[in-house]
Amino acid sequence: MAEPPGMTETAQPGAEHSADSYLPEHGNGGYRTRHYDLDLDYRIATNRLTGRATITAVATQGLSRFSLDLAGLQVKQVLVDGAAARFTHAGHKLHVRPASPVPVDAVFQVDVRYAGRPRPIAGRWGDLGWDELTDGVLVASQPVGAPSWFPCNDHPADKASYRIAVTAATPYTVIATGKLTARRRGASTTAWVYDLPEPTPAYLVSVQIGRYERIDLSARWPVQRAAVPGRLRRQFAHDFGRQGEMMRALQRFFGPYPFGEYAVVVTDDDLDDPIEAQGMSIFGANHVDGRRTHERLVAHELAHQWFGNSLTVADWQHIWLNEGFATYAEWLWSEASGGGSVNALARLWHTRLVLRPMDLRVADPGVDRMFDERLYKRGALTLHALRRAVGDERFFRLLRAWVAENHHGTVTTRAFIALAERHAGRPLTNLFDAWLYAAPLPDPPLT
Repeated sequence: MAEPPGMTETAQPGAEHSADSYLPEHGNGGYRTRHYDLDLDYRIATNRLTGRATITAVATQGLSRFSLDLAGLQVKQVLVDGAAARFTHAGHKLHVRPASPVPVDAVFQVDVRYAGRPRPIAGRWGDLGWDELTDGVLVASQPVGAPSWFPCNDHPADKASYRIAVTAATPYTVIATGKLTARRRGASTTAWVYDLPEPTPAYLVSVQIGRYERIDLSARWPVQRAAVPGRLRRQFAHDFGRQGEMMRALQRFFGPYPFGEYAVVVTDDDLDDPIEAQGMSIFGANHVDGRRTHERLVAHELAHQWFGNSLTVADWQHIWLNEGFATYAEWLWSEASGGGSVNALARLWHTRLVLRPMDLRVADPGVDRMFDERLYKRGALTLHALRRAVGDERFFRLLRAWVAENHHGTVTTRAFIALAERHAGRPLTNLFDAWLYAAPLPDPPLT
């Protein structure tokens, strides 16, 4: 099996990292994961997590040692193919030396038992990962928070399937990425089991725990459900009342929804920003006000199921392929639902961006500007410029082809440009050089 784009092919000391251009210290080389089986027991009152992670992987070279990402938790035992392995754990790296080397192309299994009080990973983007709420848990891992709660290969290009079992106190609801396949109630606790068959990077795997009421949003395909605090149920019913219509609209633009289900979680705490996970979007209580004030964010997070989740960047340098597309989806939904037109929103944001520093290159913003608002808006303007250049029919055919041809895969800017030129039937070098690779803002692209 070939190494995913952006991953190193060596497991030598000092190189047990990814080759990601922005975050080389996150992720690991020498293997690819295929499946994670996570069994977690979480005590909410004491913030105590006991876990067992069974990871199935394939070696892309002979491995006498390898590493996993895990931070802030104590490792009790590591087995490789059932045999005890030597290990050291420092910082966010778990270094493993199996009893016998793993041959190239061999499928092998790593069993890690661990425990502790999980806490988010602090970094340039704030606290990421497993985080305590006032009464429950939030997991927000993008881009590097997954190691706060399970051992993983924390690189966006390394995608695997998951089974996630979480045991928590019975009054609480556990929502995890995937489809709920079992719920077993004990004397005081309940075990919730979710299966996630679609290839998924570690940062998009999530667990949400709270005193939630479960709501069916749509029984039609795709199934859409929500978990909401009871006090917000009335406001939620209005704010998400167009969820089915929004899902149908985005499918018209981008093609079929890429997963079997879609879950919306509203925490009982406020959040600075909503969060996307595989087949799931998480909002704060402050995003639900009964007036649809934040409906553009609802569209943005839903669009990430196509752009970011099914189509995952091969390297964090290409983050505009997530955020520019999701921002453009906001504009498309606004026009489709009777709000401001795409042209009006493009003009508005171009006017605002003209007044801000022009020192950002969309296709390579730098690690400190991965989530800069200018990247989001300029990325959307890039798509609108492309739409103006090729016309509506070719533009939307291109978007649907981009989604279909890269279904559950990894993507790069270069691949998108190549597909765009194929659909346009001519080179688009000047357009993409101006919008993606140059810092000055081009003229507004109004259709």
